[in-house]
Amino acid sequence: MVWIIVAVCEELRVNRCRTEEYKCYQTPGGRSCGCWLAGQSGVSGQGSYPKPSISISPGGVIPWGGNVTIRCWHQRLGMKILLYKDGAGNYLTYTDPAGSEAEFPITSARREHGGSYTCRYSNRSVRAAYSEPSDPVQIIVADPSLPRPSISLNLTSVTASGADATIRCQGQHVDVRFFLHKAGDLNPQRHMDPAGVAAEFHIPTVGQQHGGSYSCSYRPRSEPFISSQPSDPVQLVVAEPSYPKPNISLRPSGRVALGGAVTIRCECQCRGARFLLSKAGDLDTRRSMDAAGDVAEFPIRNVNRGDAGSYSCQYSTTLDPPVWSEPSDPMELVVAEGTDPAGPQQPDLPTTEPEGEEPRNPKPNISLHPSRQLALGGAVTIRCECRCQGARVLLSKAGDPDARRSMDPVGDVAEFPIRSVSQGDAGSYSCQCSTKWDPPVWSEPSDPVELVVSDGTDPAGTQQTDPPTTESEGEEAPPEHPDFTQANITRLALGAVVLLILGPILAEVYYSRPMGAS
Repeated sequence: MVWIIVAVCEELRVNRCRTEEYKCYQTPGGRSCGCWLAGQSGVSGQGSYPKPSISISPGGVIPWGGNVTIRCWHQRLGMKILLYKDGAGNYLTYTDPAGSEAEFPITSARREHGGSYTCRYSNRSVRAAYSEPSDPVQIIVADPSLPRPSISLNLTSVTASGADATIRCQGQHVDVRFFLHKAGDLNPQRHMDPAGVAAEFHIPTVGQQHGGSYSCSYRPRSEPFISSQPSDPVQLVVAEPSYPKPNISLRPSGRVALGGAVTIRCECQCRGARFLLSKAGDLDTRRSMDAAGDVAEFPIRNVNRGDAGSYSCQYSTTLDPPVWSEPSDPMELVVAEGTDPAGPQQPDLPTTEPEGEEPRNPKPNISLHPSRQLALGGAVTIRCECRCQGARVLLSKAGDPDARRSMDPVGDVAEFPIRSVSQGDAGSYSCQCSTKWDPPVWSEPSDPVELVVSDGTDPAGTQQTDPPTTESEGEEAPPEHPDFTQANITRLALGAVVLLILGPILAEVYYSRPMGAS
């Protein structure tokens, strides 16, 4: 008769049973051991047969009320298979399969089903011989009563190769162990036992292999087989360094008034790519687009202060998983202070700002000195005057972002000289003032002023004629278009006088001839 006796062994430090005639093995987790009567059963401490294999399906954390199956198999026939659970003492159940494998289903998983399981097999004879225990497998059950943790990534948008990333998991309880999971991998990537309620998982020198979807969970240290539900996923996207970064620009360029419209344009050396537009520090503003060509346009139809900031874009393949480019250089969208251009205009604000309101700079004045019309090679100074002290002044030329110039004047006037005017300097100029805060607050643009460059020689050569005296004071007539109206009237009057004088003379000569003269 086979007697299987289970002895209670000293926790975590048991090497043998209490009596010499029993053989002992420590169950997974080290909390108890199983003993059997070696003399009558014929089972040695090492087992008479090779250990079987064991698996669970599905793997990973089992949802509350879910189903899981433990499968155990070996390479012999005519054997019964027994299932053990750590801490349960004797075997839980056994089966006599027709073949060499057995399945142990668990339906509607609960807390009590969580644990570490092994299996072994034995012959069916009176003098039983047992195999060694299998390697352990764990069943982790998700308890919906535990609050779900939150997860965040210190990097926004797509991460460049070689950067350092940190994934932070935040819970509500202490004395827990956090686990970091990556989609597609049933085993947790890493675990951590923090002192508080949060854990940070650092990924130094990010590479392509680190890209993927991450989530985290935690398990109470007192119940290692009970888990919280996983957090929402966070995506770690790693850029492919061989993909050239795209270009980003604004249409129209320059500052945008409140309520105005602007389009952020992203362009790459690619076809049929997916574009992602990101704003620094604001994950909620991310927008994506599948472009038919190599350009994607993201319009903002009614600009507000919240739209101001630093933008960048990236593109990816449409494969699954996608491969992303490096991010573009950042581009700053500056929203000028003022009202919506379509609405009523505000009067100039007083110099003393109401308490709690953000100061605004009034519209500056712009002028050209000495004149708005210049000959090639001449000199001109564009003068911008702000009704403020210590402002930063920006000079812009319509249609030419490269012509922008800025200055921090000592007073309230900034002067931008052009020492040798060329045809390329001609155009419409405006200026704006801003505070030196971070972020700056910009005024509305000044009224535009037109710089006209006439074709002609350098002012050091042939001088231009003075403008006609008929021009009203304060106005200048363009030298290349003189006024001929008065001269033409004078010529016509002289012609009429000559005709009046010649008419009677010719008539007298005609009638004074003799009648018979031939």
